Amino acid sequence: MTELYATAIFIFVLFALLGGSVWIGLALMGVAWVGMELFTARPAGDAMITTIWTGASSWTLTALPLFIWMGEILYRTRLSEDMFRGLAPWMRWLPGGLLHTNIAGCTIFAAVSGSSAATLTTVGKMSIPELRRRGYPEYMIVGTLAGAATLGLMIPPSLTLIVYGVTINESITKLFMAGILPGLVLAALFMSYIMAWHFIKKDQRPEPEPAMSLPDMFAESRFLIPVLALVFAVIGSMYFGWATATEAAAVGVVGALALAAMQRSLNWETFTTSLMGATRTSAMIALILMGASFLSLAMGFTGLPRALAAWIDEMGLSPIVLIAALTIFYIVLGMFLDGISSVVLTMAIVEPMIRAAGIDVIWFGIFIVVVVEMAQVTPPIGFNLFVLQGMTKHEISYIAKTAIPMVLLMILMVIILVAWPELATWLPENMRQGPS
Repeated sequence: MTELYATAIFIFVLFALLGGSVWIGLALMGVAWVGMELFTARPAGDAMITTIWTGASSWTLTALPLFIWMGEILYRTRLSEDMFRGLAPWMRWLPGGLLHTNIAGCTIFAAVSGSSAATLTTVGKMSIPELRRRGYPEYMIVGTLAGAATLGLMIPPSLTLIVYGVTINESITKLFMAGILPGLVLAALFMSYIMAWHFIKKDQRPEPEPAMSLPDMFAESRFLIPVLALVFAVIGSMYFGWATATEAAAVGVVGALALAAMQRSLNWETFTTSLMGATRTSAMIALILMGASFLSLAMGFTGLPRALAAWIDEMGLSPIVLIAALTIFYIVLGMFLDGISSVVLTMAIVEPMIRAAGIDVIWFGIFIVVVVEMAQVTPPIGFNLFVLQGMTKHEISYIAKTAIPMVLLMILMVIILVAWPELATWLPENMRQGPS
């Protein structure tokens, strides 16, 4: 009964604060403060100071601002133009033609960004005008870009996976490795959708691209070499055990600065703008994590997570039924909160549930990223929808409609992960052990 009363108090205070437009991080702290005052004898102020400092001073969290800065630097280079030029010769012969550059471009940039919005903006600012000029249908241009940009949350370095790993105290490097194969499978599903469109909607195909010789194709591919080298430096260094996630992030920043300098995009304005952009984003995420840490402590004192985990255990739900219920829960939650907020807000309760059900926490991290990806393209708070609206001037409802097939493919990806969990666990289990 006490747990039920505590739950009602927590939910009421949270919705009251969020409804009053209080920042999410401060709202979480406010809920935790009320919980500490009502349900414990421990001084709330002392507990908050200790918990916030412990959470904010985590060495693992250092990777977050570095990866954000790397993406900010690359966003201000000519990377999008170079990627399109390097990818176009190889995509043109596939069924669906240059629409595949949306998927391939987002996959590559996701591997050096970690942000869905940065991936969408970087790839979209080049691919949208080029695909329009070549006569591709608008709904395919917008829909495939909206879906493919969500790969920025899955393929390492993923900011969502960093936040998840810090929240449950799990290895960031293992989580990064776990995201590679599912990310590539999801990209393949998106490309399959484009191929299906090519054969079903034959009347909508644009004029074929002019033929290009093999030497010319290889010559154009040279524009991809710098970014592919950066991808290998960041992800390869972690897989082979040469660097931790934080050290790989530092390598990525140096590599991004070098790439910007090579493209003559690096100047004092670019440097300071990217640094301030990374600082603002990092501070926002850090505030949310601080609030989540304090809320987890307050909930721990009430016994709510343990009671809920015990209740789920007594119900005897199979892991598959639990995953199905959580999929629906996170899709609904994602309609009102961004992905990172959804993760930190729920982990205090969900983590004991999944551990009690015997679900691998590494696998669950990939699962939660897939369902959070759906939130990026579902109204009313789908962030990618707003970014695309600014780029294309379409209505939110139109963009959301074009992204429906991509959301269905993400649901299919959840089913694939349940059927073949090794997709997410094989690489982390077989990676080389490096520095801790």
